Amino acid sequence: MPYTLPENERVYLRELAKRQAEIAALPIMAQRRQMWTDMNDDKPGARPPFVIETWTFDRDFMPASIYHCESDYGKRLENGFLRNIRHHEILDDDHVCPDTLDLGWHVWCDEFGLQIHAEYAKDAEGVTTGYHFDYPIKDLNDGFEMLKPATFGVNRESTLEEKAFLEQTFGDILPVAMRSGTYGSNYLTYSLVRLMGMEAFFTAMYDCPEQLHALMALLRDNSIRMSRWAEAEGLLVLNNGNQCTCGSCFNFTTLLPTHEVAPGQVKLSDMWGAMNSQETVGVSPELFHEFCFPYYRDLAAMFGLVYWGCCEPADPYWESSLSKLPHLKGVSISRWADQRYMADVLDGTGIVFSHKPNPNLLGVDPILDEDAWAAEIRNTLQLTAGKRFPLEFVVRDVYSMHGNLGKATRAVQIARREIAKYFD
Repeated sequence: MPYTLPENERVYLRELAKRQAEIAALPIMAQRRQMWTDMNDDKPGARPPFVIETWTFDRDFMPASIYHCESDYGKRLENGFLRNIRHHEILDDDHVCPDTLDLGWHVWCDEFGLQIHAEYAKDAEGVTTGYHFDYPIKDLNDGFEMLKPATFGVNRESTLEEKAFLEQTFGDILPVAMRSGTYGSNYLTYSLVRLMGMEAFFTAMYDCPEQLHALMALLRDNSIRMSRWAEAEGLLVLNNGNQCTCGSCFNFTTLLPTHEVAPGQVKLSDMWGAMNSQETVGVSPELFHEFCFPYYRDLAAMFGLVYWGCCEPADPYWESSLSKLPHLKGVSISRWADQRYMADVLDGTGIVFSHKPNPNLLGVDPILDEDAWAAEIRNTLQLTAGKRFPLEFVVRDVYSMHGNLGKATRAVQIARREIAKYFD
């Protein structure tokens, strides 16, 4: 497709790009880069970063009233610039404003060779929140012959066309940088539940274990094939800087790559990878280890560093499975995890204790309970005091600020105050 912008949008977006570049050049951004690097590198005494992920409460953070572009491409660029600017000007948390304009390869993937239909539901404010899949596999006893191996590809011509347009339009303000993920889908049980639902998944462990193993192997092999394809095609770009593995867990580190790597020669072993299994929160450690862990283990073995988890508690699966995951570098410690247990087992490992504070304290009540929020942060600091591992705070899954972004700003200030008591 030809990449164009109306002249008025081009002028306006260049001004946004200049503002992003100005913020990115502030001394505080260099300090934050170093803070994230020290934390991920497990430097003794490293101060924990604190960030709030905003996309879940875009109804407040990115309301329609702040946009000016009318073209689809202009809106997409505007969204990126404004989000980076507003992270600094409104939240002022430990997000590092990008000093580049990032572009991903135009990659496509047909994961199963069939379309999975979904129904979506909106909340009282008209924001899409809930969904339901029309599962193609009703009973795994009947097999899964309708699934095909994943197919995928890259449109290099359109990627380079977009890159040239962005360089021509913004390159004198922000360098245009190619970025990539690892491409294969490492969230195996999410893919599984899209195919058959949780009830059929859970009963299959007892009713047809061999078929379930075969399906998990197919999902694993799909992911490996796509990841290895991207590696062979030279699509991988180092993600050891201002990129994320899971949500807003930033990747700044000197631990990767372990040797000098030329562009186009990046290997999966030079990359951060991420995976989770939220769908197995009701599965026993024994069944998780039998039906899920072997396939995640095979995926993790490909990467240089691995971040595990999202909302699911890590502690039930730690001893039997997660502690044995290859190249594990970060673990999500959600509000449902046993923080004290995880602090004990991670002590001395160098694995990031990636704490997810209770989002309800920010998202449920219109007015922030400052004492409760301070206690939430303080509790984690007290539990982890004296332990030898990196610590970060990443607030996720806040779905509304009730039109009061000041709550988020104040939450950052309180968190910094509490962290300073232990690290300044």
